[in-house]
Amino acid sequence: MVEQAEARRKQADGIEVSRLKLTRRQTVLVVDELPINATFVSLALEPLCDVITAYTGTEGLQRALEYQPDLIMLDVHIQGIDGFELCRRLKAHPVTASIPVIFLTELIDEEDEERGLNAGGAIDYILKPFSIPILRARVRNHLELNQQRKLLERLSQLDGLTGIANRREFDQSLQREWQRMLELQESLAVLMIDVDVFKLYNDNCGHQAGDECLKWIAQAISDTMQRQGDLATRYGGEEFACILPNTDIEGAVHLAESIRLAVEGLAIMHPASPVHASVTVSVGVAAMVPTAASNPMLLLGMADRRLYVAKQSGRNQVCGSD
Repeated sequence: MVEQAEARRKQADGIEVSRLKLTRRQTVLVVDELPINATFVSLALEPLCDVITAYTGTEGLQRALEYQPDLIMLDVHIQGIDGFELCRRLKAHPVTASIPVIFLTELIDEEDEERGLNAGGAIDYILKPFSIPILRARVRNHLELNQQRKLLERLSQLDGLTGIANRREFDQSLQREWQRMLELQESLAVLMIDVDVFKLYNDNCGHQAGDECLKWIAQAISDTMQRQGDLATRYGGEEFACILPNTDIEGAVHLAESIRLAVEGLAIMHPASPVHASVTVSVGVAAMVPTAASNPMLLLGMADRRLYVAKQSGRNQVCGSD
């Protein structure tokens, strides 16, 4: 009901910093060709974070793309792609460019240190053998700095009215996720959501009520999207858009229907609506596995066309096919 939606919205209102704090456990990727070294670092860091391991440069790059860790620790001497080259590739890739990198090494001279720091932005060196307290302290400091950086980024990515991600973040995330799903050859889905006859709601209930309505709907969408990595955004006006990595068309349609029902369940009365007694949404759904010959605009255009079909077919429905 509206009262319940209002209570949920108030809990999330104001875009407070406390709401934006990254409370999930952070993840570190350790790339070392010797499993015993990777295991030692994993056990040492276990109290601080989750650890993913890789034993070659190629595997390290793949895992970085797949898991997008908060910090990457590289041994300089690894099989295949060495640490310096792997760092350069990580910093050149849009998905991993902002992830901080620390080198782990036994011996280092000024030339190697300069090479590592110039490889695209390694932020630190930790020399082997290292003590566990020193290792933990250095990693903790870098994770905290990275968390603060992400918090500031997050503040710039939010829509001022609804508190969910804004159009700029949608555009950037769509490009990143398209590239990541292209690398992984996994399906990427997009939902385009439009509030049905919202102009009539504004005209009859006033713009202040319209703003409150958009906040409730944004919260309902966010509450329905439970999976980490999915993104709900305010696309513009009364339109919302969602990005769903690793999601096929069946899964995306199922989520879209859950969102439609969640908004209808808010029971926000809309006396002027020819569709329903309360506020409703129409949703266009598209999904595809990216290829080098396609681009994210094709996916977005497909979702937009299906949104048009849903609206032309009577609104308050989901369309996932042409």
